[in-house]
Formats: sequence, structure tokens, C-alpha cells
Amino acid sequence: MSRIEACFNALKNNNKKALIPFITAGDPSLDMTVELMHVLTEAGADIIELGVPFSDPMADGPVIQRASERALSNGTNTDDVFSIVEEFRAKNESTPVVLMGYLNPIEVMGYEIFAKKAANVGVDALIIVDLPPEESAEFGEVLKRYCIDQIFLISPTTQGRRLDRICEIATGFLYYVSLKGVTGSNQLDVKAVEDKLNEIRSKTSLPLGVGFGIKDPQIAEDVGRVSDAVVVGSALVERIAEHAENNDKMKLEISSFLCSLRAALNNIG
Repeated sequence: MSRIEACFNALKNNNKKALIPFITAGDPSLDMTVELMHVLTEAGADIIELGVPFSDPMADGPVIQRASERALSNGTNTDDVFSIVEEFRAKNESTPVVLMGYLNPIEVMGYEIFAKKAANVGVDALIIVDLPPEESAEFGEVLKRYCIDQIFLISPTTQGRRLDRICEIATGFLYYVSLKGVTGSNQLDVKAVEDKLNEIRSKTSLPLGVGFGIKDPQIAEDVGRVSDAVVVGSALVERIAEHAENNDKMKLEISSFLCSLRAALNNIG
């Protein structure tokens, strides 16, 4: 059983929802990324989504784009991301780690080499933003050999055969993008999210996570009531940027914010 499957099974047995925070590898620094990953788990994270910095993060809003820029300016590369996960695994063998990024760095390294390195350091899954399901078969077969889940994004406009195809080939969980647009967008309609999740659930038994627009405990609780997991990114990355010059303050703010989301999700019963 994979870490992700075990995580969701345990949460389901305890009638809880998964909290999945996102941070960018290398922001504000390589060393701090590992520290922050441990802060996140201590504050209640069930799964960690780690962004692989990329020079053209087209699906990301300004907040996460700037995080990628900061990480790249620090010299962060793909092998550094693997080193971060490896160092995290030295102290934490149980929390699933999902890498989220873009296809170009993977193609540069090569599918086989990338998947082997990812598996060796303890990566559990990948979200490749610009790899459509129609073109994912080759890489998907490589990931299967290394027992790495391939998680796909579903948007409010995903429907028909495309939605069917995603539900057929995805593993781990499905990531529903609750808003049209980029990360950090506004105006989340929880009823619309619920309606779409019901449609998706008619096609798959995979857990459904919801991201984009999760900014505070109330929104997290509202979304958690209709989903299996809540993903929070921009709101965390903003706090990292705000306190980049004071690591202790940064960790305190990150911990406090995530604890508030965890408490809100624990209200669901």
C-alpha cells in the first residue's frame, strides 16, 4: 500500500479530512524548505505538496510565480528538489510527498532517470501541470514501474471524455481546481465545487482534493465538508515571502496558520 493510500485510509477511518499544504522547493532557501516541511507536518499536514521551481509556471498566480523566481535565483534545480525530499525522509518516513511542476525539467532529465531518482528519495506522486492526460501514457508507464502515483488536475470545465480519461488513469487522488484561472484566485463557490465533486465521484473512487482559493479556516472547513482533502498554497507562500528575513517568525506564522486550518477541518464530523 502506498503512503498516499495509507494516509487517506487512516483519515477515513477516523472521519477526518486531509490537509495538504503547498510550498516551493528552494523558497526562501534549500535548508529552510526542509525545516518548513517538518513545521507543516507538526502543524497538522497530512500530505505535503512540494513545488518544483520553473521559469514559466503558467498555471500559477503571481504569489507562487514569485516563489519560483526566488527559488531559481537561489540556484535551485531538480536535483536539489530530490535532495530536499531525501533530507526530509531522514526524519519523516510516513508523510506522503507530492511534487508539483512542469514537464520541461522532466524531459530534460529523461523520464526514466527522473522517476528513478524520485522513487529513491521517497517521492510518492507527481502532478505535472502541463502534461495532458491524452499525452501522459508513456510517462505514466514509467511512473508505474517505480510505484509513483500520477495525480491529475480537474478544472470546472473538465467534462465528457476528458474527465472519463482522467478518472481512468489517475492514481493516488484527484486534484480539483476549484476556480477558473490561476492559483491565488478569488470568489470560491462551495456549492459549485460540491456539484462538480459529485459528478467526479460518479466516475471514480479516488479521494478528491480541492485547491485554489483556500485562504482561511472558514473556507477550508466549508470545502472540507464536500471533499476528502483541502490544498492550501498561495496563502502559505505569501507568509513565507512576508517573513523571509526572519526564519523564526516565518516558522511561527506558518505553524499558526496551518494549525488554524487543521482545527477547522477537525470541526467536520
